[in-house]
Amino acid sequence: MFRFLALCTVFLAMIGGAASAQTNINLGGIAVDTAAAIEVTSDSLSVDQETGIAVFEGDVLIAQGDLRLAAARVQVIYGTDTSQIARLIATGDVTFVTAEEAAEAETADYDITTGLLTLTGDVLLTQGASAISAESMVVNVTDGTATMQGRVRTVLQQGGN
Repeated sequence: MFRFLALCTVFLAMIGGAASAQTNINLGGIAVDTAAAIEVTSDSLSVDQETGIAVFEGDVLIAQGDLRLAAARVQVIYGTDTSQIARLIATGDVTFVTAEEAAEAETADYDITTGLLTLTGDVLLTQGASAISAESMVVNVTDGTATMQGRVRTVLQQGGN
């Protein structure tokens, strides 16, 4: 539903806006403070002490700085030599939201140690009135670079004066 509403909003904004030479989509715009504390809420939690993996299930919401991640299930993997979270693997209607953009996908793999966020499966990124979709997207949240692959489709809102 969110994807349909976002695309409708983009389409309506394109019809009503005057064209200019500037577009306003920044593919690597998702920025995260990887050193910020991570807060997780969910319906349930199971922990495997042997592997150091925790699984949150049911309306999972993760917050880190300005980043919000929502999913049906999130697996948390801790570093082998530390008690710090090294990686989050989210599945089931994954949504990432920051102050500037929102992204949806079927799955997400957020490697906190490298700063790489990999979204796969019907990825949709919206920034204001602009949207871009693909099968996969890899964002380096520390340096602001990103790539999208797999039948990339872009709707760029042309700003008006």
